[in-house]
Amino acid sequence: AFKADPANLRAFVKSQLIDVMDRPYSAQLVLGRHARTASPQQILDFADALTDSLLRRYADALLDIDPGTEVTIASSTPLRNGQMMRVASRIVRQAGEPVQVDYMFRKKGDAWLVFDVIVEGISYVQTYRNQFDEQLRTQSLDQVIAGLRSGAISVKD
Repeated sequence: AFKADPANLRAFVKSQLIDVMDRPYSAQLVLGRHARTASPQQILDFADALTDSLLRRYADALLDIDPGTEVTIASSTPLRNGQMMRVASRIVRQAGEPVQVDYMFRKKGDAWLVFDVIVEGISYVQTYRNQFDEQLRTQSLDQVIAGLRSGAISVKD
C-alpha cells in the first residue's frame, strides 16, 4: 500500500518519529549559532520543515529494506552525568556489509528521545549544521524554512 502512496508512507513514518525524537533540540543543534537569534516558533517551524524534507528524501528507502535485515544493539554508554546516552547498533543485511548506526538520546522528563543518528561515524546533526550554515549566511531563517517547505531547498547526503 505504501509503494503506491509515498505521501501516506511519509505520514506514517513521521507519526512514528514524533514520540521518539527530540526534533526541537535536534533543530537547535542543526541551526548551531543561528539558533541563538531564532524564536522558539522559528525553531519549531525549522524542525517541522527539516523533518518533512528528510522524509521526502529518505522514507522511500524504507520500502527497499531487506526482510532478512538484523539489527543488534552493541552497547549503550551514559554521557553527561546520565542525561544523555549513546546506543551503538549494527545493521546487518543479507547482501552487504554491516553498517554501524549509533543513536544519541537525551533525557527529557521521564522519556529518552533521539536527537542525533550517527551512521558509520557521520552525524546527521553535524552534516546538516554544515549544510544549513551555508544557507543561513545568505538567507534568513524564515527564507530557509520556506525553501525547505516548498522543496526549493532540500537536504543533501
